[in-house]
Amino acid sequence: MSAPRPVLAAARRTPFGRYRGRLSTIRPDDLLGLTIADLIATTPQLDPTQIDDVIMGDANGAGEDNRNVARMAALLAGLPLTVPGVTVNRLCGSGAEAIVQAARAVRAGDMDLVLAGGVESMSRAPYVLPKSDNPLDPAMRLEQTTVGWRMINPAFPAHWTNSLGACAERSANVRGISRGEQDDWAVRSHELAGAAWAKGLHDGFAFAVAGLDIDESIRPDCTTETLARLQPAFTADGSVTAGNSSPINDGAVATLITSEARAHELGLTPIGAILGSAVVATEPDDFASAPVPAMHKLLQRTGYSFSDIDIFEINEAFAAMVLTVLCDAPEIDIAKVNPNGGAIAIGHPVGASAARVVVDTCRELQRRGGGLGIATACIGVGLGIAVLVEV
Repeated sequence: MSAPRPVLAAARRTPFGRYRGRLSTIRPDDLLGLTIADLIATTPQLDPTQIDDVIMGDANGAGEDNRNVARMAALLAGLPLTVPGVTVNRLCGSGAEAIVQAARAVRAGDMDLVLAGGVESMSRAPYVLPKSDNPLDPAMRLEQTTVGWRMINPAFPAHWTNSLGACAERSANVRGISRGEQDDWAVRSHELAGAAWAKGLHDGFAFAVAGLDIDESIRPDCTTETLARLQPAFTADGSVTAGNSSPINDGAVATLITSEARAHELGLTPIGAILGSAVVATEPDDFASAPVPAMHKLLQRTGYSFSDIDIFEINEAFAAMVLTVLCDAPEIDIAKVNPNGGAIAIGHPVGASAARVVVDTCRELQRRGGGLGIATACIGVGLGIAVLVEV
């Protein structure tokens, strides 16, 4: 008997709000709860009592998303008390990791109906005060938990714990990626993302929350001239700026993962099938290049080549990072990459982003009549994830 073929049968997301923007007044557990509730409401064929698990990505966990935000959100969404939940953390890859784990459980026959996705409220990430052996230690200080390193272990080499932006800067320098190339990519992202919303390409996926009905960080009027005026953000004489980096965002994604057979029983048309995945690790400060070995590992495992892939959705943590991937994997046709913009414009709520990338890959393939796609993301501390989908 062949293994069940896991599919993405339904998907909903919030628009991604900008830092301290329209979604910043909503707790992350509530934000994810709203998204789960909307998925249930728009998928009336689904009996919530039959859901086997709720698997959600969340990269912070230091504030209102503490103590298993997946379970908390499931309760807030009104799911039956008997529906369990688990939160996973692979930093920027968390949302994709949740989908992969759900698909793996379906393929193994351990689960039949799973909700998977992710959430992050970077606006509401708290400051934390680490405990000390000496309660009156004058060296104690508040640590931000919005993004990046905090409470660094002194055993790590200093270059491992450089800021994410500084690491992207080094990656660009090594490969000769210019400031102009990075700014050009950022403009491309904003133009394509704005056009996608104008064309209604997110209809049926994104739903309005708190009066926000479009990704809040998109700037359709962004130009290379305006970006050129920005100062380097991470190094004094660098090329990585706030304009060619992903912003800080709030948002949530929820999907229904089930078998192809069960989706048809429920009368649901699958958005896409999850064929396989791969994760890799590199030097912690070389995370920008990690999607490349992740894709190579995935393609080798599944028997495909770069030329077989119709769409590449690469999560745009930084323009320097996407251009690093394209430099290291020249087999990729740039025309196939992020055809509707990326995280530089759409936003990067860390725990949710990679789930959005997986869904957008499937939806774009649907619009094109089918094919194969790879959704991939770089991940802090030197990790990369890649997911192969088919429509």
